[in-house]
Amino acid sequence: MTNKPIVLLTGINGYIASVTAKTILDSGLFAVRGTVRKLSSAEPLITGPLKRFYEDGDFDVIVVKDITAETAFDGVMEGVTAIAHLATPVSFNFTDPEPVLHAAVQGTKAILQSATKEPGLKTVIFMSSILAVLSPEPSSFQQSPHIYSEKDWNSEAEELVKKFGKETPGRVIYSASKTAAERAFWRFREVHEPKYTMTAVNPVFTIGPPLLPLNSSSEVSVSLAPIWDIFCGEPITTPAVQPNTVDVRDVAKLVLYVIEHAEETDGERYIAASARGGPQAIADILRSAFPGRRGVIREGVPGEGYNNDYGIVKNGAGIASSKARKLLGGWIGYEESVVDTARAFERLI
Repeated sequence: MTNKPIVLLTGINGYIASVTAKTILDSGLFAVRGTVRKLSSAEPLITGPLKRFYEDGDFDVIVVKDITAETAFDGVMEGVTAIAHLATPVSFNFTDPEPVLHAAVQGTKAILQSATKEPGLKTVIFMSSILAVLSPEPSSFQQSPHIYSEKDWNSEAEELVKKFGKETPGRVIYSASKTAAERAFWRFREVHEPKYTMTAVNPVFTIGPPLLPLNSSSEVSVSLAPIWDIFCGEPITTPAVQPNTVDVRDVAKLVLYVIEHAEETDGERYIAASARGGPQAIADILRSAFPGRRGVIREGVPGEGYNNDYGIVKNGAGIASSKARKLLGGWIGYEESVVDTARAFERLI
């Protein structure tokens, strides 16, 4: 590695983590050390978009087979100035909550415990989720005249897991894991009063172009699936709640901001949310941007079901994200995010 300050990024091969790594490296201010469970999962980064940084010594990868082990991260902390913890199980199809919650919570505790042993560490960032803020029941969000902010917590998901066990819907299991892990993050700060600063980032559904080229439709993430489906000509349906989105590049920039402004952001949560669109909005945007696919992309009812400005607050309910927006000076526009995401799909069509 070079003599630049090192940022440790867990789960470097993930969608958000890989874009974040590139953003940090492009700043020229830091080197990045990534962790993966298997080295092979990082090979596409090493030989692809991060090859130059790897060859220059600004990027390396270390294998951490089990992030829940108590001393899992002891061997990777040397010289680290900042940590962004992004490694966590991600799926809406989980069927057993116990291993999911265990991995999310214990992984968080393990990295925080190891972090206390590194004297040069300045900050730890936890990649949480809007699901640690909102109720897991879409109907509750839809009917509530409430503007959700960083002050709110999802107080239901963990209780639903206790009540229903393996009968709990996968989305609720994932919500519970993010909530439990973030609560463990803040509880550690309260109990141990570490010398390093601690900050949480809570993104909504994350869209935008992945760093690595997609090789098959099976690699399309949960959050990108709505754009993929519309791009492929699937019927336009109206969900109970229109999804809120944010560009992955903005999430990455937010992480970089926190790293550079550790004292300013200490003890804070930041909701990353920039737009509310939905299937019809996606169809309208894609039919305009890709006229050659108008015979594939369904027309639906143009303009129906979304605000012209793709606003994230409507009729007294929604999500407030001005706190994070002020740090970045603005968000990438929804139309740009949707189009750039679709361009990543073109090689699969």
